[in-house]
Amino acid sequence: MPAAAAPISIRRLAILLGGLAMFGPFSIDTIFPAFPQIGAQLGADKLAMQQTISVYLIAYALMSVVHGPLSDAIGRRRVILGGLAVFTLASVGCALATEFATLLAFRALQGLSAGVGLIVGRAVIRDVLHGDDAQRLMSQVSVIFGIAPAIAPVLGGWLLGWSRWPMIFWFLVAFSLALLLATWLGLPETHPPAARLAPKPRRLLRDYVAIFLNPRFQRLAAAGTFNFGALFLYIASAPAFVLGLLRLDERSFAWFFVPMIGGMMLGAYVSGRIAGRVSGMAQTRFGFLCCGVAAAANLVYNLAVAAPAVPWAVLPMMLNAFGIALVFPILTLAILDMYPRQRGSASSLQAFTGLVSNAVIAGVLSPLLSHHGLYLALGAAGFTLLGWAFWRWEMQAGHALLLAQGPVESVEPVERP
Repeated sequence: MPAAAAPISIRRLAILLGGLAMFGPFSIDTIFPAFPQIGAQLGADKLAMQQTISVYLIAYALMSVVHGPLSDAIGRRRVILGGLAVFTLASVGCALATEFATLLAFRALQGLSAGVGLIVGRAVIRDVLHGDDAQRLMSQVSVIFGIAPAIAPVLGGWLLGWSRWPMIFWFLVAFSLALLLATWLGLPETHPPAARLAPKPRRLLRDYVAIFLNPRFQRLAAAGTFNFGALFLYIASAPAFVLGLLRLDERSFAWFFVPMIGGMMLGAYVSGRIAGRVSGMAQTRFGFLCCGVAAAANLVYNLAVAAPAVPWAVLPMMLNAFGIALVFPILTLAILDMYPRQRGSASSLQAFTGLVSNAVIAGVLSPLLSHHGLYLALGAAGFTLLGWAFWRWEMQAGHALLLAQGPVESVEPVERP
């Protein structure tokens, strides 16, 4: 580990980075149970309420291309602290909103700042560790990160039972302030000035174009994005799926999220345990196999029943999440290792790709498909098939061994400040 990161232990770093990655999902999932109450008070129908997710994700995606390069230029710690401060203020604005347009504006501000923990955190991992050790740490962070979507809607339901919907956003204020303090006290700078890149917009744009046009980046990013899209379609459709299709109440989101996130956490744990023992290619192959079996089982179930019901309706998502957790760290580390001097930029562009897809899923596909269980199953199966197809394309392109190897040279030489 570099000297810059020496003051913090790997376990403490995993907990802190996991917490930083959590506040993004928290800002999405905690408000799901409050959709009916917010809509009734602010005069927004179901389609309009869905835009509270879409506008957040669009803003998140747009700003994600800035977080990574900015951390390459001025350091990881400053960017994370600044993002947490903005997110705290945005959450205050959401809590105080009395009009739907105001709520949307502050949701967008939340999205602009929420990506720092996840995007910059990935770069921190590769700053301090390499190879199998990096995979283990990323898996540990994923286990902690996986807690958020499981408990967020449950917590949101409890807060809603105790108070009204603004209390959910006051909770996000308290959570982000706690992370701000923990980061200030516990996160050292892992990207020292000697390794930083000059913040030149023209070079940044050229680097982004070079990364984006790299066919290998496109295949790896598309494989991860589409594979996760199968799960995110259900996450974005959670209010309609839980309240409408499963006919549960606003305090029953745990029926959907706990099995799903349990599968993801188990997959992340297994990924960390087998790092260095099983090749990246074999792990990715098995992960996609799990996703395929889950998609097939989900289709068969929804064809066989008139109305989905727990627990059978959620078990395929548990297996799907398990497979995604096996695939994701291998694909992500392969992308970061392509650009050892531009990890922040590579992480940002990978996140941007996924977030644009998620915004389309939340704003377009979810409203179209979420009224019928079979339509959701078909959409999720399509995403799984697309993710697997891009991974197979990558394997046929001759990069199978690179999934398990260390860094390769960046496609573009970069200047020091």
